[in-house]
Amino acid sequence: MSQEHNESLQIQEITKLKPKHFADLVRSAQLVFDPTAGVSGRSITVDWEQFGIPHDVADNLKSLGQQYQYASPHIPVEDIWRKLTPETRIWFVENKDRLWQLEEAFPALDED
Repeated sequence: MSQEHNESLQIQEITKLKPKHFADLVRSAQLVFDPTAGVSGRSITVDWEQFGIPHDVADNLKSLGQQYQYASPHIPVEDIWRKLTPETRIWFVENKDRLWQLEEAFPALDED
């Protein structure tokens, strides 16, 4: 087993987070970075605290979303975990099962 795989399993065991939670976090971070989903000419100002995301956490998610703006959300767990601040890690663990609600608030623009 590779060291990265072992690290990923350790993170998941300690935090009770699953790869799907990390994919949800990446999709949420992409939305925090760009709530318009890249549509030019559109501008949305969002108060992330109304969505339960503290300012410092939103800043960390925005940075993550910028880095992975067009990436698949299925990024190795250990890569994402390393990029999270301690505050964001705590928020993530506490809100892992609510991240999908953020995605629902900003439906994909290409959906019918």
